[in-house]
Amino acid sequence: MVEPATTPPPAESWWIPARRLAGRAYRTVRRLVSRTLHPLRRRAAQAQLTRLGPQRGVLVICFGNICRSPYAAAVLSQRLPAAPGLQVSQGGFFGPNRPSPDNARTAAATRGIDLSGHRSQLLTPGIVRAATLVLVMESSQARRIREEFGVVPDRVLHLGDLDPEAITTRDIQDPYGMSLEVFGRTYARIDRCIESLAHSLRPAPAVESVEI
Repeated sequence: MVEPATTPPPAESWWIPARRLAGRAYRTVRRLVSRTLHPLRRRAAQAQLTRLGPQRGVLVICFGNICRSPYAAAVLSQRLPAAPGLQVSQGGFFGPNRPSPDNARTAAATRGIDLSGHRSQLLTPGIVRAATLVLVMESSQARRIREEFGVVPDRVLHLGDLDPEAITTRDIQDPYGMSLEVFGRTYARIDRCIESLAHSLRPAPAVESVEI
């Protein structure tokens, strides 16, 4: 009697759960590493700003320049209205002349920022050259700005490194296509980071001389 052929179980029966488990483990380790390294990265970022000194131009970038960078640029301009000679610009790697999405405008408006007139712009060599400091939201953007535009590493700052609170990820989450609640969390983190940045960029108050 010939035994019926048995069909081996599909690879997906064990591979998909294994991949999911490995993915969860990887994300857990990344969060732990980010949380552990954050105090060191924050001190390094503050030391970098001190080393760079006064800035002429701050360029804020994210991937599409419709959610994170326009909000961060607007908040920075609001925090440093009287900084002498400082220009705040922004840009992205994809899709020029696009408005910020509805949830971005709504979340920004609740925090006193108007994005209704914003339109995205692509990064150009001229925009990048005019900046003495480039703020990025993600590590991949730091690599691109160095490799594609030749910006030296000391002129690139990961905005998330300035967060005064404990973090689970170094990158500032891209809220595009997500809920208003996610936009709110992203913008709250940007607020904290920009406040730390603004404190470092503000010129020291003049000390009045006293004649004796």
